[in-house]
Amino acid sequence: MEPLNDSLFGSQAMETPASLASALAPAAQPGHFDELRGAARAVPATRPTAPAPSMGTATGALLHDAALPPAAPPPDATAGTGASPPANQASPAPTSTDKPPLTPSWSRFFEHLGAGGFSDLPRRALSLERQIRDNGVTYNVYADADGPQRPWSLDLFPLIISPESWKQIEAGVLQRVRVLDRVMADVYGPQQLLAEGLLPPALVRGHPGYLRPLHGVKPPGDTWLHITAFDLARGPDGNWWVVSQRTQAPSGLGYLLENRLAISRQFPQAFEELQVQRLAATYSAMMEGLQRMCPAGQPPHIALLTPGPYNETYFEHAYLARYLGVTLVEGSDLTVRDQRLYLKTLQGLRPVHGLIKRLDDQYLDPLELRPDSTLGVPGLLQAIRAGNVLVANMPGSAFLESPALLGFLPALARRLIGEKLQLPALPTWWCGERAALESALPQLSEAAIKPTYPGYDARASFEAVLGSQMGRRELDEWAGRIVRQGDEHTLQSYLPLSQMPTWAQDAQGTGRIAPRAMLLRVFAVSDGAQSWRVLPGGLARLAGSNAQIASMQRGGSSADVWVQTHGEVDRTTLLQPHATPASLARHRAPVTSRAAENMFWLGRYTERAENAVRLARLTLDLLGGEDQSSRALLTWLHHEAQRNALIPPAVPVGTKSRRVFERALIAELGNVKSGGSVGYNLSSVRHAAAAVRERLSQDHWNQIVRAEAEFLRRTAEQVGETHEGSYAASAALRSLEAASAALAAMTGAQTDRMTRDDAWRLLSIGRHIERLAFLSSALAAGFRTGAVHEVSGFEAVVGLFDSTITFHARYQQRRDVATLVDLLVLDGDNPRSLAWVTQTLRGRIAKLAGSAPGKLTALSYELPDPASWTLENLCDPGPEGNYPALIALFATSETAAYHVSDAIGTRYFTLTSESLRSVGA
Repeated sequence: MEPLNDSLFGSQAMETPASLASALAPAAQPGHFDELRGAARAVPATRPTAPAPSMGTATGALLHDAALPPAAPPPDATAGTGASPPANQASPAPTSTDKPPLTPSWSRFFEHLGAGGFSDLPRRALSLERQIRDNGVTYNVYADADGPQRPWSLDLFPLIISPESWKQIEAGVLQRVRVLDRVMADVYGPQQLLAEGLLPPALVRGHPGYLRPLHGVKPPGDTWLHITAFDLARGPDGNWWVVSQRTQAPSGLGYLLENRLAISRQFPQAFEELQVQRLAATYSAMMEGLQRMCPAGQPPHIALLTPGPYNETYFEHAYLARYLGVTLVEGSDLTVRDQRLYLKTLQGLRPVHGLIKRLDDQYLDPLELRPDSTLGVPGLLQAIRAGNVLVANMPGSAFLESPALLGFLPALARRLIGEKLQLPALPTWWCGERAALESALPQLSEAAIKPTYPGYDARASFEAVLGSQMGRRELDEWAGRIVRQGDEHTLQSYLPLSQMPTWAQDAQGTGRIAPRAMLLRVFAVSDGAQSWRVLPGGLARLAGSNAQIASMQRGGSSADVWVQTHGEVDRTTLLQPHATPASLARHRAPVTSRAAENMFWLGRYTERAENAVRLARLTLDLLGGEDQSSRALLTWLHHEAQRNALIPPAVPVGTKSRRVFERALIAELGNVKSGGSVGYNLSSVRHAAAAVRERLSQDHWNQIVRAEAEFLRRTAEQVGETHEGSYAASAALRSLEAASAALAAMTGAQTDRMTRDDAWRLLSIGRHIERLAFLSSALAAGFRTGAVHEVSGFEAVVGLFDSTITFHARYQQRRDVATLVDLLVLDGDNPRSLAWVTQTLRGRIAKLAGSAPGKLTALSYELPDPASWTLENLCDPGPEGNYPALIALFATSETAAYHVSDAIGTRYFTLTSESLRSVGA
């Protein structure tokens, strides 16, 4: 445990913030580099047998990375098994029990906290937490359809990197990405490295991530790696060491943007004073480089491929796509025709020239890779081989992520680029080599045991473990496994990670500074053919207070990374202030068929939720009112509740047992497994919205999440308590009133805060299809049961249409079929009349299909034409007094609504030629 320090609120006002921080901040643990003071504490003479609880980790488990602590100052590497220490390696600075002063950078940071100084830090911590929550920044550890959204964990203090340290990092990372890119070019080309024995075949051809279908392929710009991440650790000597590298689909580029936005807002003065380098120029250069390298298209169309909304980092995918201005797509959005990649949109197939993938290679193409993958695109590798699409990164780089490869990179660097690596890796031994195995086994108790082929169950059935945490028996068992299956095991030496200051705050709001072990992820991105730059920042991952692993899944956190510069700060933005009106080229953003379908169902589920809430409120009000004896009314309510799945099928009608009917209705409200309950519909709204989150404002998304969570919380409390009589109904009514208000806010966001593009039109069409079917059915049942012919039933039908105020203002106390039909069927100004809904639907469908103004499409004519309806005809009771024309209109409207729904699905969501003919488009 780290030493405790007093509350910062009790500090003396005369002390400067820097001296106060120096006095109150505990030093890093012995043997760890102290980021706050720029030196390492000396290791005690007697070293404990096991590392202290908060010692550092090697590769944090953020986004599926293996997470392990490295070991004490690394030894010199042996031939073929690691890297030698850098030439400028320094010994740990001797320290006494007195804490050294803060580094100049950290002193300036604390001196420029702002007017509130330390006393304002608790407020800023709460503000940061609220900002992360309000922005919807999430990292779902094990995401599932019903799992809660877990807020992203971000510390208040940034990691500050001096220009001198960054110079070492930048030069070393650029050098390493050049080497890795050339390794891929050779492995998928002449394979000279294998022939010369510089790379063992078991780590390339024997790696499950090596893709033989891509051998002989040359990517656009001869560039294999466009986005590469390196996990770095700072040792006690102050130098940086490479722990691991990520090349398939590196994560973090979106999260670090959100971190920067949040932390720079909390410390604007310090951010400016420390001359922190900005990030936008690198992202802009990356996109420009990708566009130049795309094989065709002017301008090229680039998309970002995501596994979908259930992926734990989906927030980052949506955030990054929006920031970069690219289309966010899933595998089902894409198709390959004639060796070219296309995006399925409402307007048809649109070429895709570049693909930023956030999907592991093995899932990319079910035709040639994993046949059970539903996340990829059949035929994608064929399009890549034909040179018709740029993929960043090129598939096939998984073997570069093997920890075993780190030991061979020094020799590969000398062979490929004629240089010695400036940024060393932790000494690593691949146990598939006899010499390395014999060297590594004696160090087993001080090493991390890692799988050589991580992420592939067939070859790596274990998680990385620490020798220092095992007893003699366990160590012997592992030694036996390694001897028997040496090629599947890799050992990496231990390194005490540096510790940075973090802000810790208890439930009472008392804050303190606490050191945490830190692992730094930095990114190299291509800005052109065979050209890269390092993003001047990164993602710092912190171990939990009692953890040895810097893992977001195990209570870890993240921190912003501030890279200082001695020169001028690059203030480039993604805006183009010098663009002239003549150069403005407006283009309509593509609406993918998947996004269109989810928008369509977002509209339908929103309307269903509103209908369910309104019907449930009306039913509970009437069951507790004065008209409980109306048989026709109770029959109509029971019919509508059953038709809309608000009650189970076996529940008796209210005329037989009003109390059973009421209790069944209340019990089903929060049942998310029931297909028509309010809880189910609110949950379905969230699922549909999650799939198109990049299209929704943050306020809209927050409303959706809060509405579901609040309603389910309220209904759960109702179930947990004992309610009797009217109290149960009143509690349910309060829950329904709150849900109604939340749905009204959602409707407002959908109506007033969304661009009128085809996606919005489909959302609106979905809502009005649902409304037309619901209202037609409700009116038909009202006439069949005779409810509309009684005062109570008449008022109930008008209330269900949310038209009570309008009806009484217009018709006073008159209640007859003519007034009902006039307002609820024929009124073109009432948004809940059949005429208004039908006419709006016809217009939206025509606009969606791109018809000329005032012209309708064939699909629009599937809906009845309100212009042909007359009050006299519809109010004719007929010989039997059952209003045949009116009942026929209700049936026609309901049937047409479902027919149009099916036709829209086949026309716009499946894009089949048969469906095109079926709707006459």
